Amino acid sequence: MYKTIDKNDIDFLLSVCEKDDVIVGEDISEDFSHDELGGVEKYPEVLITARSTEQVSKIMKYAYENNIPVTPRGQGTGLVGASVAVHGGIMINLSKMDRILELDEENLTLTVEPGVLLMTIGQYVQERDLFYPPDPGEKSATIAGNINTNAGGMRAVKYGVTRDYVRGLEVVLPNGEIINVGGKVVKNSSGYSIKDLIVGSEGTLGIVTKATLKLLPLPKKAISLLIPFPDLEMAINTVPKIIKSKSIPTAVEFMERDVILAAEDFLGKKFPDNTSDAYLLLTFDGNTKEDIEKEYEKVAQLCLECGAYDVFISDTQERNDSIWSARGSFLEAIKASTTEMDECDVVVPRDKVAEFIKYTHDLQNELNVRIKSFGHAGDGNLHVYVLRDDMDEKQWSIKLKESFDHMYGRARELRGQVSGEHGIGYAKKGYLHESQSEVYMDIIKSIKTAFDPKNLLNPGKIY
Repeated sequence: MYKTIDKNDIDFLLSVCEKDDVIVGEDISEDFSHDELGGVEKYPEVLITARSTEQVSKIMKYAYENNIPVTPRGQGTGLVGASVAVHGGIMINLSKMDRILELDEENLTLTVEPGVLLMTIGQYVQERDLFYPPDPGEKSATIAGNINTNAGGMRAVKYGVTRDYVRGLEVVLPNGEIINVGGKVVKNSSGYSIKDLIVGSEGTLGIVTKATLKLLPLPKKAISLLIPFPDLEMAINTVPKIIKSKSIPTAVEFMERDVILAAEDFLGKKFPDNTSDAYLLLTFDGNTKEDIEKEYEKVAQLCLECGAYDVFISDTQERNDSIWSARGSFLEAIKASTTEMDECDVVVPRDKVAEFIKYTHDLQNELNVRIKSFGHAGDGNLHVYVLRDDMDEKQWSIKLKESFDHMYGRARELRGQVSGEHGIGYAKKGYLHESQSEVYMDIIKSIKTAFDPKNLLNPGKIY
């Protein structure tokens, strides 16, 4: 059993932090009781705003000695309840640790605190002709949130995911000890890669207090292609052929007309084209327009041969911004169209994407529930949303479980995984158990026990 916070605990926290950085009980904002989707709700007993690694270390050491659960938190933009204090205790808000500490142009690395926003990193390095490739849709997420979920995003097809760009981490362990893993070196075969265990661990193994990120030279130009198809199956079946063509796009996204219309309503502006049932959105980047044209011309011809109606070339910043701002608003647009929703963040082999999406279309009719989707066709990561609309609490609970049971079951049959980039958290851990063997889950538990024998750091998540 965990210890309930008392006056002595509050007094200790006040001795470590400024008074305004310690908020107790009913004074804690409702925002800190849930994440972006809000399906899991629980308040911490005390909310701490951390300002330094040393503060985090002292709090964790105290919590460890006194058996108090601790939940690390960034901007709360997650979608699976990973940053919700399901066992109460202390929540440490790291979003004010938001300094950029060092740009090393010789080694092409950027060292930052955990609360620096993804959009801040992107803008900072771009102004210096450098490039941080991971590009999740939620640009207001913190970098530590991205690291803890191994976020992917729209450029993963060409550039990979967050794990590929984390060179080093400073981590506070559950007992308060501070360790540094990785570094600025490009290669490392020195024992187990603890760094890669921390990436994607959803705050259950340690608290990231500093990150050293790998950068690339900034591509000078990007051109997007918006490609309408008669139907989604035809669009998605074209994707493996695009990948095999060896002209690898930076991004390959799929979208359907009803999601585009929802985004138009949400943003109050028109998409370049909304007349077709399905679209692929491709981006190519490089250093000259001529280089990029060589890449995309072959792909454009391939899409037309596979049944595309047309290929709209977006070669100005204004047109690119118009398309990608709509794509970036899909989640919020769907959310605004209903009373509540929850997400199935599955990833399936690229050649099974069309089959899975067709299955969700059939499931809508079978279960009489609205299901909307979009996603990264180039890497098989699908964002599928079940919408509550006017269902009461009981109906919604039943319908959501039915929908998820069907979809995760189908993903398993197609040799997919439960989550492509949003993690497991609290909300999806049952589906992880169903998709993995007992031996696999035992290894997960053993790793957690090695880091956190008292199960105090973000308990109740993943397993």
